[in-house]
Amino acid sequence: MDQTFTFDRLKNFTRNIFTAMGCPAEDAELAASVLLKADLRGIDSHGVARLIGYVRLWENKRINPTPNITIVHETPSTAVVDGDAGLGLVVAPKAMEIAMKKAELVGTGWVSVKNSNHFGIAGYHAMMGLDKDMIGIAMTNASPLVAPTFATERMLGTNPIAVSIPAGKQPPFVADMATTTAANGKLEILQRKGEDAPLGWIQEKDGSPSTNANELKDGGALLPLGGDREHGSHKGYALGSIVDIFSAVFSGANYGPWAPPFVSFLPLPENPVGEGLGHFVGAMRIDAFRPADEFKSHMDNWISRFRETKAVAGKKVLIPGDPEREAELERMKTGIPVNEKVVEDLNEVAKRLGVVF
Repeated sequence: MDQTFTFDRLKNFTRNIFTAMGCPAEDAELAASVLLKADLRGIDSHGVARLIGYVRLWENKRINPTPNITIVHETPSTAVVDGDAGLGLVVAPKAMEIAMKKAELVGTGWVSVKNSNHFGIAGYHAMMGLDKDMIGIAMTNASPLVAPTFATERMLGTNPIAVSIPAGKQPPFVADMATTTAANGKLEILQRKGEDAPLGWIQEKDGSPSTNANELKDGGALLPLGGDREHGSHKGYALGSIVDIFSAVFSGANYGPWAPPFVSFLPLPENPVGEGLGHFVGAMRIDAFRPADEFKSHMDNWISRFRETKAVAGKKVLIPGDPEREAELERMKTGIPVNEKVVEDLNEVAKRLGVVF
């Protein structure tokens, strides 16, 4: 049974938790904003449900609440940022700010990040450029839970990609997706509900198909987007690999099976090849390509025409970002539903850190 909470209540509580962890007020506010954006947009797997995970990482001294985030290498249009083991919820937005400043100066800005942690939903960081008439891109590598096509070994993370594109009168185009058939967080939701996973999400440790939502605990693996070779899993594998290389090989973070796990009870991989998790963010000024108003007018036309696409009976064609935008409008009015097991976690976190929930 879900309980419903107002956005303000959950955000205030989350901010107070990050403050109790030792985050400066500005960082605690930013981290809470990023985390709650996921809940608002209906991405329940990456919102307050993750809060206890960040606390456990901090308790295990794997998150630095007061990081000195620095640029360690740069050109006019690129930079490498060292997140100093900070919250990815803080490091990634600050990296995106650097990318946007570079875009303002030279048209585009690209920033690869090392020594960071889980950064919430990729969409938050990509969407930062919308108000500045910029296209935003964000991606990150993650805990190795995914077996490449034909493999039984976990080598990649769910490695999401987000792209946000502003329009004029129409809402923006916002694509935010994992490069797996389903994100790990969706498995966690099924686990809380005691439900099976659809075929094509996961496999057993020997590579056999599975619908057991707890399969990862038994040595199984998530599957790349497509599920199997016949349905294009090699393409999902390639996309996840691109994210891993851009996020970690570029920056000097850990890549592939060396990426650190999000869960604190698993040990860090031996013989690391880099520092922490990696991200990659970018910003492109629209008027570096064509006048912004002209572009946004054509984006309106593009979106409008796709909305008018003839659909199968009982369905309608959506624009990437539509379901999340509608969820955000609804949840700001009616509140955010939180699974009862997540509520238990929040109460546990509140007790451990002496914060009122």
